[in-house]
Amino acid sequence: MTDTPDLPDDDAATASGTRLEARLPEGLTGRLDRALADALPQVSRARLRALMEAGVVTREGVPVRDPSAKPAAGGYRVEVPAPAAALPEPQDIPLEVLFEDASLIVINKPAGMAAHPGPGIPDGTLVNALLHHCYPSLSGIGGVARPGIVHRLDKETSGVMVAAKTDVAHQGLAALFAAHDIERLYMALVRGAPRPTGGEIRTRIGRSSHDRMKMAVLKSGGREAITHYRTERVFGPAAAPLAARVTCRLETGRTHQIRVHMASLGSPCLGDPVYGSGAPAAAVREAIKASGLERQALHAAILGFVHPVTGEALRFETPPPPDMTSLEARLSDL
Repeated sequence: MTDTPDLPDDDAATASGTRLEARLPEGLTGRLDRALADALPQVSRARLRALMEAGVVTREGVPVRDPSAKPAAGGYRVEVPAPAAALPEPQDIPLEVLFEDASLIVINKPAGMAAHPGPGIPDGTLVNALLHHCYPSLSGIGGVARPGIVHRLDKETSGVMVAAKTDVAHQGLAALFAAHDIERLYMALVRGAPRPTGGEIRTRIGRSSHDRMKMAVLKSGGREAITHYRTERVFGPAAAPLAARVTCRLETGRTHQIRVHMASLGSPCLGDPVYGSGAPAAAVREAIKASGLERQALHAAILGFVHPVTGEALRFETPPPPDMTSLEARLSDL
């Protein structure tokens, strides 16, 4: 569940850390990414698509984010960022370790820590911390930028994560996730209360056609996303709840899945800066401010799986951090 698309490595050597400019004439047809790739042959279409999604391709100073848009005439500028270091550097960042053996490590990730380096997040990530903590063992299957990473939590989502220290463990964990044979339970504080109060959300999720930095429920395309949810408690008047505590069990794990699904029910996670359209009631806003919550109120509370090497059944549960605990306490007074 990443917040920002990763940039492909192609063309990094020929167009890194540079500003490229092109002018497209009137009358072009087809896709914008193809037209720009023809005008800038040193940059591949895949690289251009990623740069558009990252917001660094502009036309007359205005970002253009849709690679499939019809090419509009005018001057285009592409700011190709300098390449990140080939390998993340180990950093001595404290980790709350819930379990560790020779094959894997389970941690309680704090809000504010990205899973791995990406555009705009060069370091300070879980990968940097794991490289220091687990040296010299960490699975390389995830690639040089994501060693050990089998699944992800959004940067501002707290909770339980597992990382692989060996390739055997990585392959085994990846198979469990692919087979949906992992217990993953999240706790969310949401605006209003979802209707119905519980059930299954089964949609397709992919990048929004209106904002390529966001995910959205799609009628076609994207990937199937399944969330089972249940309203545990409502806050405020029973007839018109102001907020609710909801548990979500993931069957699939798409980018921003719970945040998108809760928003699709009209009950986005409180504090969500991306999917929280529509302001909560004034009393809820006051509770959010007083609690110090500055992120989406979403916590990965439970992670359970069979150890891919030893066969041991493992299950980890962590309480929400103080900002969410404080917010729920304040909501209880509504």
